[in-house]
Amino acid sequence: MNQSILSTIGNTPLVRLTNVLPDCPLRLFAKLEGFNPGGSAKDRPALHILYEAMGTGAVKAGTVVIESSSGNLGIGLAQACRYLGFRFICVVDPKTTTQNIRILKAYGAEIDLVAEPDPVTGEFLQARINRVQTLLQTIENSFWTNQYANLSNAQAHYLGTMDEIATELDGEIDYLFVSTSTCGTLRGCAEYIRDHHLRTKIFAVDACGSVIFGGKPFKRLIPGHGAARRPELFGADLADECVRVTDLDCVVGCRRLVRSEAILAGGSSGGVLMAVEQVKDRIPRRATCALIFHDRGERYLETIYSDEWVEEHFGDIAHLWQDQWELQPWMMATSRFLEGPKSVRY
Repeated sequence: MNQSILSTIGNTPLVRLTNVLPDCPLRLFAKLEGFNPGGSAKDRPALHILYEAMGTGAVKAGTVVIESSSGNLGIGLAQACRYLGFRFICVVDPKTTTQNIRILKAYGAEIDLVAEPDPVTGEFLQARINRVQTLLQTIENSFWTNQYANLSNAQAHYLGTMDEIATELDGEIDYLFVSTSTCGTLRGCAEYIRDHHLRTKIFAVDACGSVIFGGKPFKRLIPGHGAARRPELFGADLADECVRVTDLDCVVGCRRLVRSEAILAGGSSGGVLMAVEQVKDRIPRRATCALIFHDRGERYLETIYSDEWVEEHFGDIAHLWQDQWELQPWMMATSRFLEGPKSVRY
């Protein structure tokens, strides 16, 4: 029996992908982080950061927790703070979806909206961080979780996400595909792989228009993927290679996943899948690849899964995912299902 909702964080499913890339000679396994109670991988660092801070006394009775977030980390913190009894202020900007704000409010979070971008960088992210600094100076007994620099962010994925993947696959992981934003997941997984001497090579999946791996920033439509500033958790040696994906890649990947695997995943998950599509011909046949799907798709119903939104931004592109599925005989999927469940250890 679980002791609380927070005790259900982690131990998310690892499932084999058998339909979405029918001609791909690789063994693909998806880590479904959307099964966390708050809906994303960010539940892990949200709780771990708070527990670590409580252990050091940085967070105690009456502490006001503050974070800059457009969605998942804010929701994870709102959930944890509600249960643990802390006041939580989430600094957001106009790009934060209405749905995410409603979820934050439902958990009792206070919303602090930054209406204008930073005058120097022109970016909302820097403006949000500036607002956090102001709140820290004006609110007594306040604490910034600082997902961009807090090593507890990475440690949550070291102790949880990557350890769970390695355990289920007996450490036999040839390639790991992980999307980047704060670089907490990337850093935690990379350090685990190094410390446990795994042979795993890492593909960091970044958004076109993100500056994490260099390049000039430009407008991105998919929240929570990429960043307009390089996070302090970033390290040039964390990934063996960076694969960049577009907003359109994320849309197509997500639509293919739900159409062929019945997995309703969030935006960066579609990008991760399309990164595999980009590099699959360079990977040895039968290689074992783990893909981290960071969140679930309900928070993208008004964007990625909205035909109207997709057509507005990209035109009529339905053929990009429909053909992928319709070329497959439906009996292939049915026969695999009728064979019964299989362990992920092959």
